[in-house]
Amino acid sequence: MNNRKVRVRFAPSPTGPLHMGGVRTALFNYLFAKKNNGHFILRIEDTDQTRYVQGAEDYIIESLKWCGIEIDEGIEEGGAYGPYRQSDRKEIYKEFAESLIESGKAYYAFDTPEELDAMRERLKEEKSSIQQYNAVTRTDMRNSLTLPEEETNSLLKESPYVVRFKMPDNEEVIVEDIIRGKVKVNTNQLDDKVLFKSDGMPTYHLANVVDDHLMKISHVIRGEEWLPSLPLHVMLYRAFGWEASQPEFAHLPLLLKPSGKGKLSKRDGDALGFPVFPLEWTDPKTGEVSRGYREDGYFPEAFVNMLALLGWNPGTEEEIISMRDLISSFDLHKVHKAGAKFDHEKAKWFNHKYLVNRSDEKLARLYQKVLREKGISVEDIYVINVVKLIKERTNFVSEFWDQSYFFFKAPTEYDAKFVKKRWKDNTNKILSELKMQFEIVETFNHENLEKVIQDFLEGKEFGMGQVMNPLRLTLVGAGIGPGVLEIAELIGKEETLRRLQAGLDNIKKE
Repeated sequence: MNNRKVRVRFAPSPTGPLHMGGVRTALFNYLFAKKNNGHFILRIEDTDQTRYVQGAEDYIIESLKWCGIEIDEGIEEGGAYGPYRQSDRKEIYKEFAESLIESGKAYYAFDTPEELDAMRERLKEEKSSIQQYNAVTRTDMRNSLTLPEEETNSLLKESPYVVRFKMPDNEEVIVEDIIRGKVKVNTNQLDDKVLFKSDGMPTYHLANVVDDHLMKISHVIRGEEWLPSLPLHVMLYRAFGWEASQPEFAHLPLLLKPSGKGKLSKRDGDALGFPVFPLEWTDPKTGEVSRGYREDGYFPEAFVNMLALLGWNPGTEEEIISMRDLISSFDLHKVHKAGAKFDHEKAKWFNHKYLVNRSDEKLARLYQKVLREKGISVEDIYVINVVKLIKERTNFVSEFWDQSYFFFKAPTEYDAKFVKKRWKDNTNKILSELKMQFEIVETFNHENLEKVIQDFLEGKEFGMGQVMNPLRLTLVGAGIGPGVLEIAELIGKEETLRRLQAGLDNIKKE
């Protein structure tokens, strides 16, 4: 690592909701910055105004906040290197584009879309291996390299134009990537990319390099999809004479579909029933709603922990790692080159682990919101005791109700299959006798009830299943839930006896 102050940036485009792959890029930047006492910068790259989506910028910021990724410099936070939105930096880029033209590293191009299409078509017909605007084809096109100076000056006043980078002929571009190792490309394989567009806005390539330089970015940590742009960016650093301050690069592996074949997309989530966005997103044009991890009930810590281990691990068997420990153990050299396969069942597992490790009091507070929505009003201590019994059986707080509704309301119907299987001809007689034993229990707790059951079974020579299964049916209405005596203790003696009697009155074996 170079000795500069570590400054990294996450630079998303506000073209829609932030994909979980983008969140992982932000997370790895953040972990690296914090590990090295550096700064994490959020920069909004909105140079492509045609793809700008209303609300996307706010969505990005809210997503990072939900994940606990703290921004040191950005649109809301400010900082010494702003503005942090590229559309607010418009005038800066024009100056740098013109400086490249003056130094002979870039040129004006006046080709119309039709002329560009004709060039590509001609090359296709000639079966040329080159079908792009480059050192070979630029000599036949309308640009400031081929036109007289007088005509160029005239066209600059009256015609739309772009600024293209003048890619050198037959040079080796070699750059060391922290994750990929040595990246080597010949400039003959590269085209003369547009740096400045006819609408007065820079392209991603120019704005990205200029901003990284001006913001003193020390490390560029971004997705694998930007690897093909790396040689151009290195050439731009050279063209500007900024080699000495060029950042180090690290290109993260792709997030792959659960099958491992291809990049993870929203379509995969829709097909397999999981979100690919951190927060729920409503498309402002179509009104289509896409699921989010937050709204699906994931804890942000679980989501972050899961993402961190997609393509990186600390070199240990440990999987449940707090943000603090992620920061202390993060190392870019341990990021894998190969794509990381996403497993949505494993994502649930992470949430389950964070759920069971949360205090019963915190979970009860979350569950109370659900209960209030259902019009159920109970004391906190009762909900805490319910949570204690059921949380191991769930992955999300949203599943609590299905695992515990019987603690809040007596059954009004009984599972027919369970009745058919467990309610025998002598069950009414057995439970009637057990009810009488329960009636004389003074301290109605698990320990005393267990002793009553044990004595009852030994005295009557009944099997455990003959008693406990139908007892569960009367208290719950189905064959689900934690230990039946734990249920009885929590709902209390009066309610247990009431439900027992209701079962005896209403359950009829067909």
